[in-house]
Amino acid sequence: MESASMSGRRKDPPAIIVPQRSLVVLSGPAGAGKSTFALRIVQSHSDEGFRPSMVVSSDQCRVLVSDDENNQQANRDTFDLFHYIIYKRMLQDRFTIADSTALQPEARRRLLALAARNNYYTCLFIFNIPPEICAHRDKQRNRLVGEQVITFHNGLLQRVMQEAPGEGWNQMHILRDEDLFAQIEITHNS
Repeated sequence: MESASMSGRRKDPPAIIVPQRSLVVLSGPAGAGKSTFALRIVQSHSDEGFRPSMVVSSDQCRVLVSDDENNQQANRDTFDLFHYIIYKRMLQDRFTIADSTALQPEARRRLLALAARNNYYTCLFIFNIPPEICAHRDKQRNRLVGEQVITFHNGLLQRVMQEAPGEGWNQMHILRDEDLFAQIEITHNS
């Protein structure tokens, strides 16, 4: 296990190195900055051919199946599509970022199992962002989830931080707000 957020602040954290044949899973509360972080990875590697399609978003999958990213009634179909797209990307040997909250143990187990079946390297980023920051960011978004959901997510986040180290990830990084600009290097060796 590695962590991008060791004690104390540092100006230039070391780069996080991930193989190209990886499933990168983002886990954290709504408003934690997961989607922005994923987009930043893609943009920083655009000269290597990285595209926004490398990010598989549960919110986008919800829109695709129900035309409404707030429609929680469509969760089963949403996550069927989410996992199906990730699986199909793995069949094509594509670097993939799974952008969902991944706060439930079963959600992470399912992604780990999918990666194991396809011989993919796994990297988990846990967004340990204070609920006040998440709530502030939530108010700036078009799709609000509200403070009650963020408080619930924060409770789940505490369990993720305890449970994830024993789940079998190849790499695990706990990101605080100041770590969200961490440099991610993608190697072509797996």
